[in-house]
Amino acid sequence: MPDIDIPALTHTVLLSTFALTFLFGAVLQRTHFCTMGAVSDVVNIGDWSRMRMWALAIGVAMIGTGALAAAGLIDPTKTIYTASKLSWLSALAGGLMFGFGMVLASGCGSKTLVRIGAGNLKSLVVFVFLGLSALMTLRGLFGVVRVNTVDAVALALPTTQDLPSLLAQGSGLSRGALQLGLGLVLGGALSLWALAGKGFRTFDNLLGGIAVGLIIVGMWYVSGHLGYVSEDPNTLEELFIGTNSGRMESLSFVAPYAYTMDWLTMFSDKSKVLTVGIVSVFGVIAGAAAYALATRTFRWEGFAGAEDVANHIVGGLLMGAGGVTALGCTIGQGLSGVSTLALGSFIALAGILAGAMLAFRYQMWRLERMV
Repeated sequence: MPDIDIPALTHTVLLSTFALTFLFGAVLQRTHFCTMGAVSDVVNIGDWSRMRMWALAIGVAMIGTGALAAAGLIDPTKTIYTASKLSWLSALAGGLMFGFGMVLASGCGSKTLVRIGAGNLKSLVVFVFLGLSALMTLRGLFGVVRVNTVDAVALALPTTQDLPSLLAQGSGLSRGALQLGLGLVLGGALSLWALAGKGFRTFDNLLGGIAVGLIIVGMWYVSGHLGYVSEDPNTLEELFIGTNSGRMESLSFVAPYAYTMDWLTMFSDKSKVLTVGIVSVFGVIAGAAAYALATRTFRWEGFAGAEDVANHIVGGLLMGAGGVTALGCTIGQGLSGVSTLALGSFIALAGILAGAMLAFRYQMWRLERMV
């Protein structure tokens, strides 16, 4: 086996991550790609354009991930989303919390980073409380509650929980072929539905859907192929360079908040190093800021009042706890996780959408009481 320069490979993985997430931030800033915004548009004005953009991104991510798996470039079973233990209650409860919180906080984890890059000071407050809550849910007080409640309810499956593995079990069919086939069928159906929308096929809508989906696929390639070492020279075990989970990672924006806060506050500790998740946080902010400054759309924005502050703080806390419990956010589970066709990701996504709908109903109730 040839010698592997782990530091050089780590540098390449992290630079590639920054480049992809810089582009991600710029695209989101230009196209207003936002899951909460998509749900809000449907509920409040009956406009499905942003929902179709999101569906197109999922479709592209499914197809691209299936193609990488079929080509043998990545193994989707080596992610946090496809474990054989299906923690369905954690996915559902965490999704509900995250969905409710993102409405209160005016956007999900990725949108918060984009808004910070564009000058939104409210989102900076959300960042702090989301990161703190995520850290507490990973290995603090909230974590103890999580482990002893919802995480204790789970189903043990005979194989990993992704649909290709479950269907391949006992059928004799190739898992890789099923990943590609299901990706083409499900992803193709979502893409066709999105593209069939009246007036949807504008440049920004197509850019948002296609580019975001491809960036998810690109991150799978960077982490799962470029950064994959079959035998770490130090441990003699397989290694995914620069990941916090020790597995293949694509984009997600809840736990990386916690890792970023930990890295910033413990910077002098030499064991705290940059990872794919931490770099992705900085990449999105930088990309959004660059686009906002280049187009002169950068604007400082603050809170409207005490209730606005409270909503954003509570929203951040709910997203941090909910996102860690559900193993991801609208991007982590809704795009990265769903692209692997993991059952838990579909459950978490349903929970997020249901939580967002409940939050919008709550806001309407609040407005009615104020009249």
